[in-house]
Amino acid sequence: MDIEATLDRAAEQCAARGSQLTPLRRQVLRLVLSAGQPMGAYALLDKLREERGVAAPPTVYRALDFLLEQGLIHKLERLNAFLPCIEAGHAHAGHDHQHQFLICGRCGATTELTDHAVAHALEAAAARAGFKPGRMTVEVEGICAKCQD
Repeated sequence: MDIEATLDRAAEQCAARGSQLTPLRRQVLRLVLSAGQPMGAYALLDKLREERGVAAPPTVYRALDFLLEQGLIHKLERLNAFLPCIEAGHAHAGHDHQHQFLICGRCGATTELTDHAVAHALEAAAARAGFKPGRMTVEVEGICAKCQD
Protein backbone atom coordinates (compact mmCIF):
# COMPACT_ATOMS: atom_id res chain seq x y z
CA MET A 1 0.00 0.00 0.00
CA ASP A 2 1.30 3.43 -0.92
CA ILE A 3 0.50 5.29 2.30
CA GLU A 4 1.21 8.77 0.92
CA ALA A 5 -1.03 8.16 -2.11
CA THR A 6 -3.78 6.86 0.20
CA LEU A 7 -3.42 9.93 2.40
CA ASP A 8 -3.59 12.22 -0.64
CA ARG A 9 -6.75 10.46 -1.89
CA ALA A 10 -8.28 10.72 1.58
CA ALA A 11 -7.49 14.45 1.71
CA GLU A 12 -9.08 14.97 -1.72
CA GLN A 13 -12.20 13.04 -0.71
CA CYS A 14 -12.52 15.05 2.50
CA ALA A 15 -12.11 18.31 0.60
CA ALA A 16 -14.75 17.24 -1.94
CA ARG A 17 -17.14 16.78 1.00
CA GLY A 18 -16.31 20.16 2.51
CA SER A 19 -14.14 18.69 5.26
CA GLN A 20 -10.45 18.99 5.86
CA LEU A 21 -7.87 16.34 6.57
CA THR A 22 -5.82 18.58 8.86
CA PRO A 23 -2.15 17.79 9.50
CA LEU A 24 -3.07 16.15 12.83
CA ARG A 25 -5.86 14.05 11.28
CA ARG A 26 -3.51 13.08 8.47
CA GLN A 27 -0.86 12.07 10.99
CA VAL A 28 -3.32 9.91 12.96
CA LEU A 29 -4.53 8.30 9.70
CA ARG A 30 -0.89 7.64 8.71
CA LEU A 31 -0.31 5.91 12.06
CA VAL A 32 -3.39 3.72 11.57
CA LEU A 33 -2.42 2.92 7.97
CA SER A 34 1.15 2.03 8.85
CA ALA A 35 0.40 0.02 12.01
CA GLY A 36 -0.12 -3.30 10.24
CA GLN A 37 -2.60 -4.34 12.92
CA PRO A 38 -5.49 -2.77 14.83
CA MET A 39 -4.33 -0.10 17.28
CA GLY A 40 -6.04 1.22 20.38
CA ALA A 41 -6.47 4.94 20.98
CA TYR A 42 -3.83 5.02 23.71
CA ALA A 43 -1.27 3.21 21.56
CA LEU A 44 -1.97 5.81 18.87
CA LEU A 45 -1.61 8.54 21.47
CA ASP A 46 1.80 7.16 22.50
CA LYS A 47 2.95 7.11 18.85
CA LEU A 48 1.62 10.63 18.35
CA ARG A 49 3.51 11.83 21.41
CA GLU A 50 6.71 10.28 20.02
CA GLU A 51 6.26 12.28 16.82
CA ARG A 52 4.71 15.54 18.11
CA GLY A 53 5.85 15.76 21.71
CA VAL A 54 2.65 16.83 23.42
CA ALA A 55 -0.74 15.27 22.68
CA ALA A 56 -3.78 14.72 24.87
CA PRO A 57 -6.36 11.93 24.66
CA PRO A 58 -9.15 14.25 23.41
CA THR A 59 -6.89 15.21 20.49
CA VAL A 60 -6.63 11.60 19.35
CA TYR A 61 -10.29 10.82 19.99
CA ARG A 62 -11.44 13.85 17.95
CA ALA A 63 -9.18 12.81 15.06
CA LEU A 64 -10.41 9.20 15.25
CA ASP A 65 -14.05 10.35 15.33
CA PHE A 66 -13.45 12.43 12.21
CA LEU A 67 -11.72 9.54 10.40
CA LEU A 68 -14.57 7.18 11.35
CA GLU A 69 -17.14 9.72 10.17
CA GLN A 70 -15.33 10.05 6.85
CA GLY A 71 -15.25 6.26 6.35
CA LEU A 72 -11.46 6.14 6.34
CA ILE A 73 -11.05 3.82 9.34
CA HIS A 74 -13.07 1.25 11.26
CA LYS A 75 -13.37 0.57 14.95
CA LEU A 76 -13.20 -3.03 16.07
CA GLU A 77 -15.48 -3.14 19.09
CA ARG A 78 -14.14 -6.51 20.26
CA LEU A 79 -10.60 -5.16 20.48
CA ASN A 80 -11.47 -1.50 21.10
CA ALA A 81 -9.00 -0.70 18.35
CA PHE A 82 -8.88 1.05 15.00
CA LEU A 83 -7.75 -0.10 11.58
CA PRO A 84 -7.84 1.37 8.08
CA CYS A 85 -10.79 0.73 5.83
CA ILE A 86 -9.87 -1.36 2.78
CA GLU A 87 -11.65 1.37 0.82
CA ALA A 88 -9.75 4.20 2.58
CA GLY A 89 -9.66 7.17 0.29
CA HIS A 90 -12.52 5.70 -1.75
CA ALA A 91 -15.31 5.49 0.82
CA HIS A 92 -18.14 7.98 0.94
CA ALA A 93 -18.79 9.96 4.11
CA GLY A 94 -21.88 8.67 5.84
CA HIS A 95 -21.76 5.48 3.73
CA ASP A 96 -20.96 2.68 6.11
CA HIS A 97 -20.39 -0.26 3.82
CA GLN A 98 -21.22 -3.55 5.41
CA HIS A 99 -18.11 -5.37 6.41
CA GLN A 100 -16.92 -8.34 8.34
CA PHE A 101 -13.70 -8.80 10.25
CA LEU A 102 -11.80 -12.00 10.88
CA ILE A 103 -9.67 -11.58 14.01
CA CYS A 104 -6.97 -14.09 14.92
CA GLY A 105 -7.10 -14.81 18.64
CA ARG A 106 -3.41 -15.78 18.67
CA CYS A 107 -1.52 -13.18 16.66
CA GLY A 108 -4.17 -10.44 16.37
CA ALA A 109 -4.05 -10.37 12.55
CA THR A 110 -7.28 -8.86 11.26
CA THR A 111 -8.75 -9.25 7.80
CA GLU A 112 -11.57 -7.05 6.53
CA LEU A 113 -14.08 -8.66 4.22
CA THR A 114 -16.95 -7.15 2.30
CA ASP A 115 -19.09 -10.20 1.63
CA HIS A 116 -22.48 -9.05 0.37
CA ALA A 117 -23.99 -12.52 0.92
CA VAL A 118 -23.27 -12.21 4.65
CA ALA A 119 -24.75 -8.70 4.73
CA HIS A 120 -27.88 -9.85 2.84
CA ALA A 121 -28.31 -12.86 5.14
CA LEU A 122 -28.13 -10.58 8.21
CA GLU A 123 -30.59 -8.11 6.66
CA ALA A 124 -33.03 -10.94 5.84
CA ALA A 125 -32.75 -12.44 9.34
CA ALA A 126 -33.28 -9.01 10.89
CA ALA A 127 -36.34 -8.38 8.67
CA ARG A 128 -37.83 -11.72 9.72
CA ALA A 129 -37.44 -10.59 13.32
CA GLY A 130 -39.10 -7.25 12.51
CA PHE A 131 -35.83 -5.40 12.99
CA LYS A 132 -34.35 -2.77 10.70
CA PRO A 133 -30.54 -2.79 11.02
CA GLY A 134 -28.45 0.35 10.81
CA ARG A 135 -24.73 -0.16 10.98
CA MET A 136 -23.72 -3.80 10.57
CA THR A 137 -20.29 -4.96 11.57
CA VAL A 138 -19.53 -8.63 12.05
CA GLU A 139 -16.45 -9.56 14.07
CA VAL A 140 -15.40 -13.20 14.01
CA GLU A 141 -12.63 -14.40 16.29
CA GLY A 142 -10.73 -17.54 15.38
CA ILE A 143 -7.30 -18.69 14.20
CA CYS A 144 -5.71 -17.37 11.00
CA ALA A 145 -4.14 -19.66 8.41
CA LYS A 146 -0.61 -18.65 9.47
CA CYS A 147 -1.22 -19.59 13.12
CA GLN A 148 -2.86 -22.88 12.11
CA ASP A 149 0.37 -24.05 10.47
